[in-house]
Amino acid sequence: MHSFAWWPTVVVLAVATFTDLRSRRIPNWLVLPFFVVGVAVSAWLHGWHGLGHSLSGAGLGLLLYGLLFFMGGMGAGDVKLCAAIGAWIGPAQLIYALVFTGLVGGLMALAWAVWGGFLGELFQHAGELAFGSKDDRGEAVLSNPRRRKMPYAPAIAIGTLISFFAH
Repeated sequence: MHSFAWWPTVVVLAVATFTDLRSRRIPNWLVLPFFVVGVAVSAWLHGWHGLGHSLSGAGLGLLLYGLLFFMGGMGAGDVKLCAAIGAWIGPAQLIYALVFTGLVGGLMALAWAVWGGFLGELFQHAGELAFGSKDDRGEAVLSNPRRRKMPYAPAIAIGTLISFFAH
């Protein structure tokens, strides 16, 4: 399924990256049909095994990025995009994609901090980030409204595309 998944994934990732960079949103009209078609194609090509494989990939993406969403460190569009990608590529390749996405996202965050002039602040609060930043009431949360937000679809796109060559 990997070769079959390449072009739809490239197209959706390109649109998701563009919309995330432009508006900080990944639209449902893009991600939800991509998810449904990924599950359907996987089931059509591989039967029940393909359906299970597709739903396992989607579930893994939903679980891992859903945890980050509930901690306030990820947007809902990123979660849905990751689940939809998992529906197309399955759990094994999704693990590769998430590792590469994390590496690319870290590099992008450093570049974002340098470009935005807050690199020192980023490193000053690195311990708080690892254990949750403190809000105005002193509670440990990642969803601090004062934190800077970076569009994450470009990192997801690059990490996912690299996974096609690594897996």
